Parts: sequence; C-alpha cells; structure tokens
Amino acid sequence: MKKGYHLPKPNKMKVLLKQTVGIDVAQRELVVSLGRMDEQISVEVYAYKVFPNTKKGFSSLVLWVNKQTLTTTEVRYVMEATGVYHESLAYYLCSVQKQVSIVLPNKISNYVRTLDIRTITDKSASQAIARFGLERQLEVWHPPLKIFNDLRQLCREREQLVQERTMLKNQLHAERTSATSSEKSVKRTNKRIALIDTQEKEIREEIAKLIKKDEVLAEKMKIISSIPGVGNLTAVTIIAETNGFELIKNKRQLVSYAGLDVREKTSGTSVKSKPRISKRGNRNLRKVMHFPALAAIRTDERFRDIFLRLVSRHGIKMKAIVAIQRKILELTFILWKNNSFYNPEYAYQILPTVEIVI
Repeated sequence: MKKGYHLPKPNKMKVLLKQTVGIDVAQRELVVSLGRMDEQISVEVYAYKVFPNTKKGFSSLVLWVNKQTLTTTEVRYVMEATGVYHESLAYYLCSVQKQVSIVLPNKISNYVRTLDIRTITDKSASQAIARFGLERQLEVWHPPLKIFNDLRQLCREREQLVQERTMLKNQLHAERTSATSSEKSVKRTNKRIALIDTQEKEIREEIAKLIKKDEVLAEKMKIISSIPGVGNLTAVTIIAETNGFELIKNKRQLVSYAGLDVREKTSGTSVKSKPRISKRGNRNLRKVMHFPALAAIRTDERFRDIFLRLVSRHGIKMKAIVAIQRKILELTFILWKNNSFYNPEYAYQILPTVEIVI
C-alpha cells in the first residue's frame, strides 16, 4: 500500500463504534494507520501515511485524520510510550482537544505476538497499534503534573552534566599522564569541571526546592528513600521518569517500562536462547538503578544474602545485580502505592525468582 493511500469510507448505514489512529513514533517521523470498528464488531485498518515528527507534521496529521474519519464517532489517537519522542505529539493533540491514549511498549509487543505478522515494519507496527486501540478499552491520557515534568527535565540535565564531567576527568587524567602534557590545556579542563560542579549543585538545589513545595511528594520521597541503596536523586529520578507511576498498574508493567523484563526466544526443540533483559524501555530509569543495587548489596544484609545466593548458583555477578535492580524498582512502586515505609521482612519475602542475563 502506497503512502497516503486509503480505502473508501464505510457505508453510511453502518454505525461506527470506534475510530483509532495508530501511531508508530520515531525520532524523525510518525508512521500512522487509521482503524475503525462497526456495529458488527468488524475491524478494519483502512489508511496509512507518514508525517514528520514536528509541529508542522502534527497539524498535517490532524487535518488528514479529520478528512479520513467520520465526525459522528470520537477518534482516539493511540501511541506507545517511546522515550521522549512521543511527548511533543501527545501534548499537541491534547492542546487541540483530541483524545489520546499512551500505551506501555510491552502491551503492544505482547499484542503483536497474537497477530499473524511475520515481518515487523513501521507500517505493520502502526497498524497493530490501531487494531489494539479498537480491541482494548484504553484510558484517556492527560498531561502529567507540571512538577513531574520539571523534575524529569532537571534530572536529565543533571545526568548529561555528570556524563560530561566523567569524560572531562578521563581526558584530564590522560593529559596529566602524557609525556607532552599542556599546562594550559589542563587548566582549561579544570575550569570546565569546576563549572559543571557549580551547575550540578544548582540543579540539586532546584530539585530540592520543587519537592519541598509539595508536601505530599516530599513525604513520598521519604518513603521511597527508605529502601536500602535508594537516595534522594534516585528516588526523584524514578518518580520523574514514571510521572508518579501514572501509566503503571502493576510491578510487571514497571519492570517492562524500564526494559528490565526478561526476553527468551524459543522455537520447537532446536531454538532456545538464554533469557536476557529486553532493554526495550526507559533507559534513564534502567540506568539509575545500577548504583542503588550495588549500594543495597553493600549495606543491607538481606540484599547481600540474595546477591551471594544468586552468584553461588551461576557464578555471574552482573546477573545477580540486575535481579537486585528489578526488586528495588518493584519495591519503589509497592511503597508508593501503599504509602508505607520499607519493611525488611517484606522485602525478604519477594526474593528474585527469575534468572537474568544482560
């Protein structure tokens, strides 16, 4: 089917129950398919087009959808939570009074497995999303509270500064050990590191002020920070990246959203790969769990026992560390929902049960 091609609109005698816009979001483009369901529960995906992932592309998308759909039935725009690439489109659609549903990637990938799709392309992915929207009862997405958005931007800015500082310190070490070291170069690098230190401190202070203004969030932060290894920056990053667990309904969804869920490929008796984490998820959330896991193993007896037990079983330390990451992340969700502080006895009851390789 060529880009922009569409089939005739359905017979006006039929009543449409649902209309969906399935959008596969990439960094630079939006791959879009339209779907509809009539009163006989007949599902049809009938149009396809690609738009640039820009504000101009957003307006063109809405105009195109308006021409291809009926005004008598509400149109639902459905997309995956793909890092940050979907956010601008979601905010735009809300600003023009369109219904939006944002779905966790694992839900779509699990749904695709039920379809007879041999080759996954951007087009087939958008068609699957459109069908998913027709066949499921999805919640309407609303923009997250401003404080979560502000905290997320600050956390990501800080992470970029930390990465840049690490690179500069490595560069400084190489420069100092070089036989042809330049004093002026070393001096400039030190100034850049000092500037980053100052900026990072400012960001930390901004984060603290934002949290202090919200008493409920401040209390929630104390609760999550009660988990061994989880400090304030880790806690705020988890909350910011999940928008206060807005889209998360259970622990399994959270683990998948972070890309720490297990993927295993099997086919008959001949093909069986080792289970590995998918890494298909929010990399900022996944990355922030590494050092808390190490700290928990070092400082908490129960997590250390879990770690040693897993290592003794398979001899792979990183495998055990990832298992700890998963359980700490799950604990943040449990404590947030239950509004209760960390209980060592309860944590010991939910020991890792899945072998993971990265």
